[in-house]
Amino acid sequence: MKKIVAITGAGSGLGASLAKQYDAMGYYVCLLGRTEDKLIQVSKSLKNKSSYYLVDVSIKEEVSRTFNQIKKEVGEVDILINSAGLGVFDLAESLNESAVHAMIDTNLKGTIFSTQEVLPQMKNNNQGAIVNIISTAGLEGKATESVYCASKFGVRGFTESLIVETKATNVFVCGVYMGGMQTEFWDGIFDESKTNTFMTPDDVAKTIIASTTQKLIPSEIVIKSKK
Repeated sequence: MKKIVAITGAGSGLGASLAKQYDAMGYYVCLLGRTEDKLIQVSKSLKNKSSYYLVDVSIKEEVSRTFNQIKKEVGEVDILINSAGLGVFDLAESLNESAVHAMIDTNLKGTIFSTQEVLPQMKNNNQGAIVNIISTAGLEGKATESVYCASKFGVRGFTESLIVETKATNVFVCGVYMGGMQTEFWDGIFDESKTNTFMTPDDVAKTIIASTTQKLIPSEIVIKSKK
């Protein structure tokens, strides 16, 4: 029976790269995201059967409904990848209220809500893995990224607490702290001369999968470019 991986933020960037690589390894991939066209495009690129689900991870009711649907249609999730995220970058005093809410709601609350849907079942089965895509913004403060970093530090705290809570089980929790990647996340923020020095999402995905498909999964993965 195929293992099931659910990936939030699967419509582009690292989420899409992870989806393609898990698919190539024979996993049943559940694509979660807010933009249907992007999810369809990723789904069509996969070699094996997959499912996609429209969901805003910042809305708990949508998250609960989506994971209940996955369980009913596909089965219980073996691996959850919390990859959905967004950033609005400016000086702390210049960020408006909607930007603050958007980052906290998606990056932090979205990770919490999705995790809450699979963790009880994973504990009950005494198996499973939760991988939280955090970025180096969860390790250090950065200029013009104050609230983005705050949201990621929150995910880091949540992740480290989950590791303690699951210590006596065979549920593995991992935080991934990677540097900048060549994705649309940075469109309008950095020009091409800057993003060309970033890592590719495919390379980052390979590193994550190599580290999380072993019998022993590390609790922390830090990925930085040599450039």
